[in-house]
Amino acid sequence: MRVALFVTCLNDTLFPEAGKATVTVLERLGVEVDFPAAQTCCGQMHFNSGYRRECVPLARGFAETFAGYEAVVTPSASCASMVRHFHQVVDPAVATPPTYEFTEFLVDVLGVTDVGAVFPHRVALHETCHSLRLLKVGDRPHRLLRAVDGLTLVDLASPRECCGFGGTFSVKNPETSVAMGEDKVADVASSGADVLTSTDTSCLMHIGGLMSRSASPVRTMHLAEILAST
Repeated sequence: MRVALFVTCLNDTLFPEAGKATVTVLERLGVEVDFPAAQTCCGQMHFNSGYRRECVPLARGFAETFAGYEAVVTPSASCASMVRHFHQVVDPAVATPPTYEFTEFLVDVLGVTDVGAVFPHRVALHETCHSLRLLKVGDRPHRLLRAVDGLTLVDLASPRECCGFGGTFSVKNPETSVAMGEDKVADVASSGADVLTSTDTSCLMHIGGLMSRSASPVRTMHLAEILAST
């Protein structure tokens, strides 16, 4: 099977290891992965800020860049949500190729939960707003993590509470964003986790930044990085 990696702006710029790990896992499972160099932003930031007209060339460019692939896979639930739910809102003529968040693709398309990973640590999962409410990924990330050799999945008290990042929300409403993030940091600290993971590096960036200010020993890792570990 031949798929295209949509790495996303944030991962490409700040968290390239998440994209590399996604490719590592897919290739381990026999998937051929391409990286179309013409890819750009999906337009989520513009759309969420009310600049829908500016999203049109981005949505059209996405459809053109990824045309012809059996599937597009991305290590970002929020960007997958933008492509699947809002590109046709931006431009009804856009024909978006099948686009999957990483865990959806592994479980639903490949039918895999055990990817051969080894990660002997205590891990907590932050369930992101987009993965929960738009993609409805359900227990897919949990199933993948539970199949990792040596991994202990620990529960957060409020796993479905927003971390407060919300993209431009954190810029426009910093006090509220930080307060929500600090609640999440306290929840992670109480869980006894060594590592906090998620399907979105944007959330991990926000929570991780706050944890670093409190000298928390908890690391943040995208779920793909855990699954790539052997």
